[in-house]
Amino acid sequence: MDGAIAANRAQSEADWRVGVDIGGTFIDFCALEANSGRVASLKVLTTPEDPGAELMTGLALLAEREGFDPTRMTRFVHGTTVGINTIIQRKGAPLALFTNAGFEDVVELARLRMPDMYSLFCARPDPLISRDMVFGIPARMRADGSESQVADMAAVEGAIIAAKARGAQGIIVSFLHAWRNAAQEASVKAAIARLAPEFFVFTSAEVWPVIREYERSSTAILNGYVHPRVSGYLTALEERLKSRGVPARPMLTKSNGGLMNAAEGKRACVNMLLSGTASGVIGASWLARQAGEDKILTLDIGGTSADFALIIGGEAQFGTGELIGEFPLHIPSVSVSSIGVGGGSIASVDAQGVLRVGPESAGSTPGPACYGRGGEQATVTDAMVVCGWLGHSEMAYGQLRIETELAHRAVGELAARLGRAVERTAQAILDIAVSEMFVEVEKLASRAGVDLREFTLMPFGGGGPMLGAFLARELGIKRVMAPRRPGVVSALGGLVADLRGDFIRTVFSPLSDTSLPGIREAFEALAQEGNDWLAAQGHSAAAELNLLCDMRYVGQSYEIEVALSPDWLTAGNVAAIEQAFHLMHERLYDFHDPHGEIELVNVRLSAVGAGPPLSFPETDEVNAPASPARRLAVYTGRGIETVDLHDRQTLVPGSTFQGPAVVVQDDTTFAIPAGTQARVDRHLNLLLTFAE
Repeated sequence: MDGAIAANRAQSEADWRVGVDIGGTFIDFCALEANSGRVASLKVLTTPEDPGAELMTGLALLAEREGFDPTRMTRFVHGTTVGINTIIQRKGAPLALFTNAGFEDVVELARLRMPDMYSLFCARPDPLISRDMVFGIPARMRADGSESQVADMAAVEGAIIAAKARGAQGIIVSFLHAWRNAAQEASVKAAIARLAPEFFVFTSAEVWPVIREYERSSTAILNGYVHPRVSGYLTALEERLKSRGVPARPMLTKSNGGLMNAAEGKRACVNMLLSGTASGVIGASWLARQAGEDKILTLDIGGTSADFALIIGGEAQFGTGELIGEFPLHIPSVSVSSIGVGGGSIASVDAQGVLRVGPESAGSTPGPACYGRGGEQATVTDAMVVCGWLGHSEMAYGQLRIETELAHRAVGELAARLGRAVERTAQAILDIAVSEMFVEVEKLASRAGVDLREFTLMPFGGGGPMLGAFLARELGIKRVMAPRRPGVVSALGGLVADLRGDFIRTVFSPLSDTSLPGIREAFEALAQEGNDWLAAQGHSAAAELNLLCDMRYVGQSYEIEVALSPDWLTAGNVAAIEQAFHLMHERLYDFHDPHGEIELVNVRLSAVGAGPPLSFPETDEVNAPASPARRLAVYTGRGIETVDLHDRQTLVPGSTFQGPAVVVQDDTTFAIPAGTQARVDRHLNLLLTFAE
């Protein structure tokens, strides 16, 4: 009896850390009991009509099933799609843009590039701020930061009156050369606060003070467009957590793979637009390092999209220009490529009788036909059911039961239009989905200059394991690694992520001995800014400051990112900086000019504050063949074949079996084609090796 009391007391005093990620169909939970290392995971269907309600449902289910105590939660990390969905659905705040007189077309002109240069019918997206909501203010700052024309405050007052009359809720202020001197933007913001305090205002320099007015303006516009919905969502989130007695203050995953607190999230909303996709890659990076995998191609398939990223040396790759809906994001973010093919992607026959898949998705409501929630259109998930790969266990931790007849009915309607058998139509849907992913991955590999045959594919998300092995086979990738809980890798990413803030200074100077003091001064200012930011986030331990520079040869119109050592600046080692640039240029473009003059455009700094360490227990391998739970009939494209079905819970480290096979588990189903050897490693990852 005393032992039971002690066990109950230990359970009640457990230190819980919870990561949460909201996708298009499910919200994922990954909860770690830090004292014992026990991990609990869960999926709950999203509630688009009431974002955040599913969070409370999930916490209640964790308490019911796992003994989770919200009052003992010491860390809560949250990734959300509220911001990106606001942009995709164009449900953001009505905004006005105050810019220099004569530059009112900055948003519409953009970079004069069409989305698809090979299409005669493509068109650029309508801007988030219509032309009638753009107001030119007589004001001018020179490129050197000196003021040639003082901002006309009478014009500002008139623009405020007009913006109010046209229904604006917020104002974006973006002036020329604010990256050099933000005084004019600040003075106009102060005037708006004085004359119309009901407006929220963001200036381009405070959001992302980078050279090039379009990039600076568009980033500030994205921030303002989502601000009311994101801020309102986070406020409601804090109140809901407080009502459940959660002591931990919420942290948010960022597009750069790091974390920030909710207070900053309400202000710097643009930093969390890609939080879900980024945290998935961060979770995969952690799993790759744990397993000793050096090169990983991630495949994250949810209900609406498939996302791809490269992990090299155990680290995620970063970049700028990732698309948020139809608009580029110009702040540093984990480099992810996406395509509108997910488990809920709808298959259809177009006017020419051609079978197509996506980008429209059935989402969570009504969802695929096989969910039995009212969906009638065939989806990728329905095709998996018809072929026999899916539908042999409950889905999403028992929340869904697959309705096989409904899947056959939905796919059957397409089959009748195409004049094909139902199974062949289902296989064609899967083949199209894989081929569309293949094209996108090939683009990613070409841009990065890598040979995918050297990589291991890591599928995750609810749909990644369903199609991952088939994609790997088409790409010529010989190894696939599926984590123990692939359905909640994005939620795990929140638990293993560090605090990370990105800061930038545009210096725009040639690289030389004489310019080095200015570059060093910019770095020192950024280092102070980074340390101050970490302190504001509550981080008091040592910080990691990473220096990067955007550099180019004089005459080039684009820059490349080069990692530099701060010691090179301190020692005045220009030769080392030049060499680093030449090597990166050679790697990316297969050439460099050793005598070319180099120009340094931006100095950037990433300030990282490490989070609490996390580790999962390991188990010795037994090296024994796995016993299947039963046999299944599956249509593999060659016809109906009998394959083994394995329960993931019965697979132990060292278990081996061969494909074709199906592995079922609470959060996903792993479809394994013929010609593969499967083995479970000591971290409970399922490893596939394709025969030569």
